Amino acid sequence: MRTVRTAVTDAEILACREVILSLRPHIAPERVLPQIREMQLEGYHLLYLTADDDPSKVAAIAGYRHKHNLHSGRFIYIDDLATHPSCRAQGYATLLLYYIREIAKEEGLSIIQLDSGHGLWPAHRLYHEQGFYISAHHFTQVV
Repeated sequence: MRTVRTAVTDAEILACREVILSLRPHIAPERVLPQIREMQLEGYHLLYLTADDDPSKVAAIAGYRHKHNLHSGRFIYIDDLATHPSCRAQGYATLLLYYIREIAKEEGLSIIQLDSGHGLWPAHRLYHEQGFYISAHHFTQVV
């Protein structure tokens, strides 16, 4: 049975590192733990699932936080959602999205948001299947 867990200890966060780096390869591996710890101080929660065939291996992660703005009011923002390449298309990301949706419902929130890179078509398909829609373009400027 798949159980969503929250990475709290250093060991749990480090167990998620390989999946995190598959999504965020620009991060130096030794920076994952300190960066997650810093983000946790800002309300970041790191969820994970272990692989069905190897409970010592993290199969998927989801990182989210609560936000509040004028446009959407209070909502959950998913910063990170990734599945280990060897575990893709097995329902792990879907389960994490369901779990976050239940958190939102329990907290009386009606909106979940995320951003996704233009070329990530398999992820986009999953988001559409899960009821997400494209509501805006996200712009970035490097200064």
